[in-house]
Amino acid sequence: MLVAEDEALIRLDLAEMLEEAGYDVVGQAADGEQAIELARELRPDLVVMDVKMPGMDGISAAEVLGRDGIAPVVMLTAFSDRALVERARDAGVMAYVVKPFTANDVLPAIDIARSRWQERQALESEVADLAERFETRKRLDRAKGLLQQQLKLTEAESFRWIQKAAMDRRLSMREVADAVISGMPAK
Repeated sequence: MLVAEDEALIRLDLAEMLEEAGYDVVGQAADGEQAIELARELRPDLVVMDVKMPGMDGISAAEVLGRDGIAPVVMLTAFSDRALVERARDAGVMAYVVKPFTANDVLPAIDIARSRWQERQALESEVADLAERFETRKRLDRAKGLLQQQLKLTEAESFRWIQKAAMDRRLSMREVADAVISGMPAK
């Protein structure tokens, strides 16, 4: 876990609270840029970060961490105005805790953030898999169409031709389809 807070006393208290709760605090940062640097280097499983910090604020840093898939962020702040909460949400912050806080406030937020992050990672993986499968399907359909034209095969025969070529050459059906599309023999 990484803690990013510009006020040293709060940062140290927070790190101590987390360690007493059984978490391993692998790094501490005093601003957003340092938080990003440490997170990229240390790859923590979670970042607990203040909103208002000098230089790059916590929300901007959280956006970078989320976009790059580095770690979920639990945002700490003394401010709870709607615009700030919406900005944090839009940046991908997984949980939001208002100061002053206790372990009873922060620890459940950490659990929720981790759970939401895992769900997000699973969804992103599923979307990537579906996109890959859809692209493969498009290429197979295009290759089947070319085989139907060039070799005067039916759609089912074209599919079987691609399937057999893939098995015979120990290639994926997508690789055979790409070879058909590019006009090169699938070897």
